[in-house]
Formats: sequence, C-alpha cells, structure tokens
Amino acid sequence: MNLNKKEYFFNRELSWLHFNSRVLAQAKDASLPPLERLKFLAIYGTNLDEFYMIRVAGLNDLFKAGVTGSAGDQMMPYEQLEAIRSYLHREKLEVEEQYKRISQLLRQRNITITTFENLSHEQQEDVERYFLEQIYPVIVPIAVDSTHPFPHLNNLSFALAIKLKDEFDLKYGLIRIPRVLPRFIETLNDTFIPIESVVQNFASSLFPGYETVSTAAFRVTRNADIAIKEEEADDFMEILEEGLRLRKKGDIVRLEIEKDADRDLISFLNRHINVDDEDIYRHTIPLNLGALWQLVGEKKFAHLTLPVFKPRILPPLDKNENIFRVLDKQDLLHYHPFESFDPVVDFIQKASKDPNVLAIRMTLYRAGKNSPIVKALAEAAETGKQVTALVELKARFDEENNLIWAKALEDAGAHVIYGIPGLKVHAKIAQIIKRDGAQLKSYVHLATGNYNPSTARIYTDLSYFTSKKEYVEDATRFFHFLTGFSKQARLKSLYMSPTQIKPKLIELIEQEMSYGKDGYMVLKANALVDEDVIKALYKASMAGVKIELIIRGICCLRPGIEGVSDNIRVISIIGKYLEHPRIYYFKHADPKVYISSADLMPRNLSRRIELMTPIVEPEQAEKIKQILQLQLNDNTLSWVLKSDGDYERFEQNSEVKIDNHEILEEYANRIYKSTQKETESRVKKLASRLFRES
Repeated sequence: MNLNKKEYFFNRELSWLHFNSRVLAQAKDASLPPLERLKFLAIYGTNLDEFYMIRVAGLNDLFKAGVTGSAGDQMMPYEQLEAIRSYLHREKLEVEEQYKRISQLLRQRNITITTFENLSHEQQEDVERYFLEQIYPVIVPIAVDSTHPFPHLNNLSFALAIKLKDEFDLKYGLIRIPRVLPRFIETLNDTFIPIESVVQNFASSLFPGYETVSTAAFRVTRNADIAIKEEEADDFMEILEEGLRLRKKGDIVRLEIEKDADRDLISFLNRHINVDDEDIYRHTIPLNLGALWQLVGEKKFAHLTLPVFKPRILPPLDKNENIFRVLDKQDLLHYHPFESFDPVVDFIQKASKDPNVLAIRMTLYRAGKNSPIVKALAEAAETGKQVTALVELKARFDEENNLIWAKALEDAGAHVIYGIPGLKVHAKIAQIIKRDGAQLKSYVHLATGNYNPSTARIYTDLSYFTSKKEYVEDATRFFHFLTGFSKQARLKSLYMSPTQIKPKLIELIEQEMSYGKDGYMVLKANALVDEDVIKALYKASMAGVKIELIIRGICCLRPGIEGVSDNIRVISIIGKYLEHPRIYYFKHADPKVYISSADLMPRNLSRRIELMTPIVEPEQAEKIKQILQLQLNDNTLSWVLKSDGDYERFEQNSEVKIDNHEILEEYANRIYKSTQKETESRVKKLASRLFRES
C-alpha cells in the first residue's frame, strides 16, 4: 500500500499553530484564576515570537531561494506562508477578545490595566513623576530625515513611531523604549499602564518646538536562526559569537503595530523595514504578550494564580542519606516536578566536594542563569577533579548563557567541549567516577530534561539514577566518543542517535506489529514528525495493533484514516506543567519501557546526539506505565486529535474528574506525609495503591 500520499500527513507548521491554539484555549478556561489565564496568554505570545523568528523566517528564506521540495504533506513554502498568515490573522481577534475578558475579570478584583488618559488626576501626577524620574532619562528620541538615517532595530525591539509638525512641515521620528524599563507602569490602587501610553502622553517634551500629530507603538521580529559553517570554524566560540551578532541583524519578518495607527506612520516604517503586508499585525491590545509575565509574577496577586506546588523529596532520599550510598543498593527514578529536582543538584554538588570523587562528566544544553550545577562543576575543577563538560553552544536562544558558562568552566580548569561538528548534542547525561578502596565506582544520571532547576519546577520530566555496570560502561563510551575520535559511535545497552535510536524504535514497532490485534504501544513525546516512524505506525495500525500517542505539540500523523490509522488515538495534554518527557512503551518488548531525550523528529533522530535508556527494573517500569495510564485517562487536560487536523477536548464519560497534574501533586504530598510514620515498604504499597485509584 502506498503510504506516501499527502493526505496521510499533516503539515508540521500548521500542526504547531494548532498546539499554540491549545495554549490559548487555557486562557479561555473559566475554571482557572484570572492571572493563570493571563499566564497562558503570555506563553502563547512568547511561543509565537519564536515561531516567527525561526519557522516563518525559514519558510521566507526557502521561498526566496526558489525551493520547491516539501515534506510528506507536499505543501510548498509559499502555500505554508499563506496558510500561516491566514490562521494567525483570524486567531488575533480571539487573542484580543481573551485579553479584554481577562482584563475585566482583573478589574472586578481591583486590578486595573488602562491608559494614561483614563487615570484619575492623582494617578496622572504620580505617573508624571515616574516618567520624569525613571523614563525620561533613559528613552531615546530619534529624528529620521535626510541627515539622520533610520536606526537599526534589534530583534523584538519595542518603540514608538511619531509624526511631528512645526510651522513649516511634517517630520518623522522614533522613540526607543529600552528593555530595561518595565512593560507596565504601576501607579496608585493597583493600576497598571502600558509604558507606550505614558510615553505617548509626554512625547512632545522629547522633541521641543514640535507638536505631536500622531504616534504608534510598534514591535519588529527578525529572522533569528543562526547558520554556522562549522567546517570553516577554527574557533567555534568565536564563530558563534559572530553568529549571535548577526542574529540581531537578520531580516525583519514581522511588524506588530497599534490598529489605529496613522497610515502615514505605517508607510514611513515600512519604507525602511520592508515587511510584506500580510506580516503586519494591527493590534487593539498592548503589544508583546510575553511581557504579561510582569503582572503574573506580582507576588501580591499570587491568590489569582493556581497554588504553587512544592516538589517533594520522597523515599529513600527523604532521610538525607548520601545519594551514592543509596545508588550502591538500588536505582532511582524520579518524576519531576512532583518529585524534587534537588537530588539531581545534590548528585553533582556532593560529587564536587567528595575527596574520593576523581571525575565528573556531563552534558549541558540549557543550564539557565545562576546554575548551581555549573557552579559545582567549576568548584570541582578548581579543587583538581577531572571535570569534563559538553556545553552545547548551539542550543537555540541559550547560546549566550552557554557561552558564559563555557568560559567560566574553562577558567576553573574544566575540559570543555563546544559541541560536535554537524550535530547538536541534546542528550542529558551525567557521570561520577569515585574511588572506593582499591576500586573505581561509577554512577550515572540519565534524563529526559535539561539540567536546569528553574525549568524543572514547571516542566514534567523523568530522572533516572543508576550504578548498573552495563549503563556506566556505556556512559564511559559515550563521553569518550564526545571528547575523542570514533568511527564506531555505538553503545551496547543504551541507544544513541543518530545511529541507533531510530532503527531501534522502528524495530520495536515492527516487533509489536507481529502480534496483530494483541499488540499495544504507547508513545509519549513533544512532537511526531519523522515520516519513517509515522509509516511504521501506520503499518502497525493496519496489522491491528492498538496505538496510543501522547504528543504535546506537533503531530504530522493523521489518525482515523479508514484502513490505515483507525487503530491510532492521539491526545495532547496542556495544563499547569509543560509536558516534556519522551517515553516509549511496547507491550511485548523486553524491556517494555524506554525513556529518552529524543523526540520523534528527523532532527532528533538523524541530526542530533541523543540517548534512549531501557528501564529494566520491574518496579520502575511499572511506575512509568502507571503515569502513562493516568495521562491516557485524563479527562480534564487532554485534547484529542481528529482526522481533519482539529483538536477537541477529551469527552468526559465519567463523573470523576481526572487531572493528571493535580493527582500527581496529591500523590507526592501523600507519600511525603506518610514517610513521617510509615516504613519504606508500606510507602511503596501506598504509592502503588494511589496510582491504581487514580
């Protein structure tokens, strides 16, 4: 059967837009507190910024280059651009409506977002003082004429275009609003004013002798993808720093502007930035939705968000026992953020201080700012331990952070690797080598998520600690591959891309296919794009295998095609936490459960270094199966993908509300409280019972 038909595949860009629409739907959820809903608007806006900077910019480049090749859906670049623009212009109206509704809800709770002219006299005086003391000294008025060139606008920069007049003629200019200034100015009685409204009111004071005719707030988005010719790079750090500088000068691909902006001002701007009219978005609400985090993060309004959950340290680590002693007796599997990320930090910090530890090796993809893990690595290197860190400088939008950490680690004496030519290193692994008498012992941490304590509180991810001989030997092989030369980049017990993960997954799918209607598999990932994997799943479905896919974001597989994918169900979970683990379960495999850093995308399976870990211990495999089952039964946060590409809320056939995030919080809390009075075996029984009840 021909599985290459375009109707068997969804377009990846349009599928991503549907994902962001599901994020937007959370902003419409009346069961959520108002600032929680505002948070999802902020996430929606930040997501869309990155989509335009990378995906739309990339399609523009393909279109200009005359590229006609396409993926399984066979949409040409210009067709995709037209579809994206049409989708976003329609959705913009919904975004504006939700912002206004949430603003009304906040007003009912005495939190007001308004413009300068709607303030009381007392509030206006307060804001004027703030303008003169805090804003006026740092904003930059810019004249634009034959002697004053149009300035360079940084990516995502925010400014006012202004039309002025004197007794003789009209003039045009800009007022830069630096990012160091808050997006919203707070005045009396919990009232917030967008900064452009304040600056617009006092604009004339910035151009003495001129009368302000009109102003318009605007924001530009540039192509932010970095193309690095690694084969020409003698010094990779230097070439990346140059790439970051060039990112600030990429072509402008989107203009956002106030809806009622003077047409002359729009023409003035577009003469200089040259954006396609379909890439101009005219808004009736404040620009830069991502800046709404300023309001969401106000501590005094915490009661208007969902309660903050405190991650728990559960047995056997709740007694402050040394983690290495625990790992000598058993392996550990943690599900963040319900189980605390602190043991991962503790793993590295204890190793950095332990005089018997000889070496620490790890990969760093997105470590974040003020990383306690990187600081511990630097301290270990300074005390003479052998520290090896692969700092992936190509981690998009974290390049600058990673450059800083790489230099700090080098200065401390660590051996730092800046990625592998031609491949991103996305694997999450840390290895500790410790002297124990006359022997050496090795401990390994393998994960689905980054070594970032901040994101570990809002992303769900799995952490696996082991001292299993075959895994630590593979960890050693893996790091030797990263630091040296090897033409045999294969592991024995773990699986590594680009050579091993995809063939193994297809082998597991085909093996399950041989069981026909008794076959069953669950694949959980952030995205499903790879055509070979999709075709393998179609074949398994055609053989009668029941397939359940938990795909948070992009899904190019079309379920519900008669005779092809009618045994496949696809759900997406969007809720309080960002679903991030990659878990692959096969009923008849041995072992049945695998966790991985790799999504089911060509870039992960063919162009990145990733790891996939078999979970062989029955108790840990069962824990992961229970998590999957809980998510498959979730009737609160789940969306079901239909064969036409739209998603609909999971149909609630039960009177019992199943919110897997809420249940897992309760699970962690109950286990944590029970440890004060129950033995470890009874705690394990309680954990198992709680999962069954869920």
